Parts: sequence; structure tokens; C-alpha cells
Amino acid sequence: MNITITFILGLLVALVGVIPPGLLNMTAAKISLKDGYSRGITFSIGACVIIVFQTYIGTLFARYLSNHQDVVDVLQRVAFVLFVLITIYFLLVAKKEAKPKAELKVKSKKSRFFQGILLSALNVFPIPYYAYMSITLASFGWMDFEKTSIFSYVAGATSGSFVAFYFYIFFFDKIKSKTLTSQKSMNYLIGTVTGIISIITLFHILKDI
Repeated sequence: MNITITFILGLLVALVGVIPPGLLNMTAAKISLKDGYSRGITFSIGACVIIVFQTYIGTLFARYLSNHQDVVDVLQRVAFVLFVLITIYFLLVAKKEAKPKAELKVKSKKSRFFQGILLSALNVFPIPYYAYMSITLASFGWMDFEKTSIFSYVAGATSGSFVAFYFYIFFFDKIKSKTLTSQKSMNYLIGTVTGIISIITLFHILKDI
């Protein structure tokens, strides 16, 4: 498999996953506004360090799943329940006005780097996301699970994540006053996305019965 194509696929998959407003990209943007671009970039680099491992683990998990269809069926049902619960949670939370929270003061670039590592490590959703996307790409014949392909895919996903973070850092100042950046709107957006995923997952489950 052409490693350049695999790299581009990883980059595109990461862009799709990271571009929607989320904890990491919004935090990177807010740090940039408060402390300057360099600290926003430093935070993003710290987050990407963890994304390397998360993508790699997700891809290895996909390689295992590709040989165990029975496990895929079980996980599909578990994922459906989780997505429904997440949808309900965010739509209910979105009805409440978000209260301002005291922000932790971090002064040094090193602190921002480790803050990026910490928040990225707490965000475990990339692992199942990259596992799902990897096995989907493999099913289309666009990717295989050879070592070179996996490393190329991981490099592409990490690069795509950094590009998405940089996008938020660069453009957030222009859109920060828009409704999109409010916590309430983000909750609605996340709830809507997970709701759509729940419907698609349910469709696949019913189709296989």
C-alpha cells in the first residue's frame, strides 16, 4: 500500500475528527488568545504527543477486530448504547446555561505542554474513533495493517490533528463572538453529532439481524 496515500487518509480522518468544536481545540484557541500563539502551539504539540499513541493503539485494535467479526458485532451494540447516553447527556446539559469556571493559571510554556498531554490523555474517544475509521478504510481496500502503513497512518493522523489545532488557534479570534463558540451551542452540536451516529449505528445493527 502506498504510504503517501495512507498518510493523506490519516490526515483527512484526523481533520474530520478534530475540526468539530471540542475540549482540545477550544482549549488551544483560548490559550492562544490569553497567552499568545506560541503557548497555544506548545499546548497543541503536547496534545499531539498523546494522539500518536492513541492512533497507534486504535489501529492495532482495528487490526485485531478485522480478524474477529464476532467481537465487532458486540462492540457495535455497546457503541450504540454509549452514543445514545452521550446524546441524551449533552442535549440535557445544553438546556442549562453554562456557568463560568475558574481557569487554572499556567505561566510557562512547559506547563502548557504538559497541560496538552494531560487533557489529551483524559480524552479517550480518539482510540475507538481511529479504530473504527481504520477498519473501515481497510474494508474498502484503501489501507492495510503492515507496519509501514500503520506508521504512515499514525503520522498522517497526528499531522492532521495539529493542523486542526492550528486552524482553531489562527481563526478563533475572528469567530469567538459567534454563537458557535458558546458552551451551550457546542453541547447541542456534540449531542446532534452523536445522535446521528447513534441512528447510523442502529441501522447497521438492524441490517445485520
